[in-house]
Amino acid sequence: MTERLATDALNRPNRELDLSLRPGSFHDFVGQGKVRGRLELAVAAAKQRGDVLDHVLLSGPPGLGKTTLAHIVAEAMGVNIKVTSGPVIDKAGDLAGLLTSLERGDVLFIDEIHRMQKAVEEYLYTAMEDFMLDIMIDQGANARSVRIELKRFTLVGATTRSGLLSAPLRSRFGISNRLDYYGADELHQILDRSARLLNVEMDAEGSDEIAHRARGTPRIANNLLRRVRDFAQVKAEGKITRTVADQALTMLDIDRHGLDDMDKRILETILHKFAGGPVGLGSLAVSVSEEQDTIEDVYEPYLIQEGYLRRTPKGRVVTELCYERFGLKPRAQAGELGL
Repeated sequence: MTERLATDALNRPNRELDLSLRPGSFHDFVGQGKVRGRLELAVAAAKQRGDVLDHVLLSGPPGLGKTTLAHIVAEAMGVNIKVTSGPVIDKAGDLAGLLTSLERGDVLFIDEIHRMQKAVEEYLYTAMEDFMLDIMIDQGANARSVRIELKRFTLVGATTRSGLLSAPLRSRFGISNRLDYYGADELHQILDRSARLLNVEMDAEGSDEIAHRARGTPRIANNLLRRVRDFAQVKAEGKITRTVADQALTMLDIDRHGLDDMDKRILETILHKFAGGPVGLGSLAVSVSEEQDTIEDVYEPYLIQEGYLRRTPKGRVVTELCYERFGLKPRAQAGELGL
């Protein structure tokens, strides 16, 4: 059951296109130089020893390449990879089915690993450390423990919220890396490669325009490239220039600073409804009709990174840069505006 769900998780729209744009080796992977270097070294050392790679934890905002790196690690090690996610594994039996199907050295990739059920997570401890799995059968007086010996495997866990990982689980990862947002130059390289794979004609200025509005995230950059490609195909004879990219992204409500409609709604809500803050996450989520987790995982990291928003003990507060972007005076100087 779990294996089927894990496979189904990949069977979504644009699957083949996504896989074609995803780099298949460390050499093709752009950005995250330190992380890539550490993983390459660990893989090379493990292969020289004929050993299994240590368990790997990859953390950071969504869309930065955690899943891609997991596939690259498996490819570099010359082993198979099985893919699932934390919320999917809701019973110990599901986890046992996955682990017992792994061959020596195989990679088990668990996305959003922080969302695993606590009871299931505890079974991972002995599986990761001793490659054993103790399963309880029956209940009450008939309960008994069955120990299953596992083949040595590599667990690659990905999380957007490493702070929610329990200390026992985190400590069992031998290799831990955090991925950061990409620079415009790195996104430029990614977009050029994607454009070649998609057979899209795009000049350097068009690529630069998309890169600067992609929120430092390759997944977003590639998604924007597809939408700009559609616009160029219908209205610009198929070629992406700076002007074409600007028109397409403006139509998508993505401004020159990379802020989309929800970003602006969050910031404007804090500015106007909450006088610049502080405001609690719950109140903010209700005001913009969005889930708290989505705001915290998807939107806030970029807004904080770019200097539009700050988290304080009392809540979220916009910065002077935010006032400037929206053409307002900072709160301390704008008593007449009620800000």
